[in-house]
Amino acid sequence: MTSPARALPDEKPSGFGRRLRVAAISVLGGLVLRLLGSTWRIRRENSEAFDAMLARKEPFIIVFWHGEIVPVAWVHRGRGFAPLISRHADGEIIARIVEGLGYRTVRGSSSRGGVRALLEAAQRVSEGITVGFTPDGPRGPRHVFAPGALIVAQRTGRPIVALGASASRSWHLKSWDRHLVPKPFATVTIRYSEPQFVLADQARDAIREQARFETLLGTLSDQP
Repeated sequence: MTSPARALPDEKPSGFGRRLRVAAISVLGGLVLRLLGSTWRIRRENSEAFDAMLARKEPFIIVFWHGEIVPVAWVHRGRGFAPLISRHADGEIIARIVEGLGYRTVRGSSSRGGVRALLEAAQRVSEGITVGFTPDGPRGPRHVFAPGALIVAQRTGRPIVALGASASRSWHLKSWDRHLVPKPFATVTIRYSEPQFVLADQARDAIREQARFETLLGTLSDQP
């Protein structure tokens, strides 16, 4: 769930300078998000099934585009979800920020620690924890659905709920994912799909569902 960054040789930043940079940016980023988020008006559309599964404490898998991390993370803070976050430098920053908002984390991505991360995500679901994926992250291509979430859904038998975010007024960062940052006092809208099961006997069959979920996310997002 991170934007592109220089890969680090280890899972965490090494060296005092890098650790200090990560700590400083994490604190500042968390503060900015809290200040911005406290001004937003939140609208949630078609969230009944999502909320019902949470009320029944039934775990599931959430998917949303990488460029919508900021509003999605803010709206669902404090619920103990476990998003998959890459091991790259920016991933450490984002992990610290979202942990400050009450999230657990699973560390890894398609390019680093991928198999282990998917196994851990499946284990979290089996323990009753809802996990989150940005299927076009951490490096893109933008709005192309990678199969990790589908494999976890097939392995656990739990459904996927797709989310799309938009804002009445926003900035778009000059990054590969055109990251959406709602402006102060914007109306932030989160749209939810109905729960979607991946009906497949094997992981390779689950991967064939990529096009369906890519289309589904496209219908929920206002971002071209």
